[in-house]
Amino acid sequence: MASTASVAPAQPTVRSLSVLLYSDDIATRDAVRIGVGRRPARDVEVARWRECATPEAVIEAVDAGGYDLLILDGEATPAGGMGLCRQLKNEISDCPPVIVLTGRPQDAWLASWSLADAAVPQPIDPLTLGSTMAAVARHAAPSA
Repeated sequence: MASTASVAPAQPTVRSLSVLLYSDDIATRDAVRIGVGRRPARDVEVARWRECATPEAVIEAVDAGGYDLLILDGEATPAGGMGLCRQLKNEISDCPPVIVLTGRPQDAWLASWSLADAAVPQPIDPLTLGSTMAAVARHAAPSA
């Protein structure tokens, strides 16, 4: 007699992220956090946000480690996220993946120069940012 037991489909493994978010503008930081929420995709969740408003705080935090993803505002002052991204990629060994928020879609080439892993134009579209975060997280090695 044949067995008719059904096999439940495997649940996808959920990738839990610790995200550092840099912008000098609290409204931009709020738009990112609220837009993305806790779960940018079925298989990706944000377990922890760390917000930084100064480049010095970003460098110190990234140097200390523990982040799976960085989101840097390319329009931040006094140091924009693109220059900061390039500095981090050149100075921090095993720098986490970086998403740069650009001022407009045409600035994607600048994000490429900055060595960013991805770019998302402002104003923030939550679906675009969430799907970009998920794609970058899926391709990144797990943090140690």
